[in-house]
Amino acid sequence: MDILRPQENQIRRDLEKKIVFLVGPRQTGKTWLAKRIMQSFHGALYLNFDSSLDRETIRKQNWLATTPLIVFDEIHKMKKWKNYLKGVFDTRPAGLRILVTGSARLDTFRKGGDSLAGRFFRHRLLPLSVHELTLNKIETPLQRLIERGGFPEPLLAENPADADRWRQLYADGLIRIDILDFERIHNLHSMQLVFDLLRERVGSPVSAASIGRDVGISPVTVQRYFKILEDLYIVFRVSPFAKNIARSLLKEPKLYFYDTGMVRGGEGARFENAVAAMLLKHVSARQDTAGEDLALHYLNTKEGREVDFCIVKNRTVEVAIEAKLSEADIAPPLRYFHDHYGFPCVQLVKNITRERQEGTLTVLDASGWLKDLSA
Repeated sequence: MDILRPQENQIRRDLEKKIVFLVGPRQTGKTWLAKRIMQSFHGALYLNFDSSLDRETIRKQNWLATTPLIVFDEIHKMKKWKNYLKGVFDTRPAGLRILVTGSARLDTFRKGGDSLAGRFFRHRLLPLSVHELTLNKIETPLQRLIERGGFPEPLLAENPADADRWRQLYADGLIRIDILDFERIHNLHSMQLVFDLLRERVGSPVSAASIGRDVGISPVTVQRYFKILEDLYIVFRVSPFAKNIARSLLKEPKLYFYDTGMVRGGEGARFENAVAAMLLKHVSARQDTAGEDLALHYLNTKEGREVDFCIVKNRTVEVAIEAKLSEADIAPPLRYFHDHYGFPCVQLVKNITRERQEGTLTVLDASGWLKDLSA
């Protein structure tokens, strides 16, 4: 089944100006989308650095001068790949467009001071959202995301057992192949234990010291494992919001999975993870397409009041969001932040009987609100 990805048109426009990097977790459809875009360009070329024949073409640059589009896949495995792309881009014939796809280490092109500065646009292709599933006329999109996660293959599988089989192989591959390929790990068993503990602690602030005690490793090692899992697009960090950025970084983050299907917990934990993934997708899309200064955080106080999420624009809370399975009463922490700080607040309820509004504080059907959340 072909799935419409809303950012496709923006990627096509950006290709006319600069290199486009299409990054994100494995198996979210990057190669599929790249090849779909290729269909519009007669003579477009797909080159995968993992292929020995393609590597020779890449090194010799012996494509036709009339080639309209080149897709480089896994090019980050090439030594000095950023300088290579800079050379190809700066000396390209008129009409040549360049699309680069990959995950993990490829995202290092964003580091300051490198040779690609000013020569690229970034697009993150993240797991599917309620908005996208609605566009593609998939029934009961939110429930499907909670049950299957947002990766295309398990989400669209006709047989739920096929989705479970995919996830088992995917999780095993992440630990045994991707992580070992990405960075040397001396104790793979400890990494597996940390990974499993995170699957059970979605939605709660995560203490590296606590996990270290449970696994029998140092907090420094745990933090290193967190960083690897983030770099590989397995988990993402949501830190507490504070005007003082250093204070925010010192407080314990919450870690969510790009794949909601990885979460081990009840429907409430999976629902919260699904909302987190869609909010991150929304924030990422606005960053990538409009250059907005946005971030996804959560809210908390020293007294223990906590709100699940907030979208922050230009260091100011744009909206605070609480995710609830069925609770109709407004959560006291959400009301507290609304009354004391005055920013808009939304309580998203999956199983709702009645929506209501009190000024800029609203209780809304989660499916309807997420359906309208762009990305």
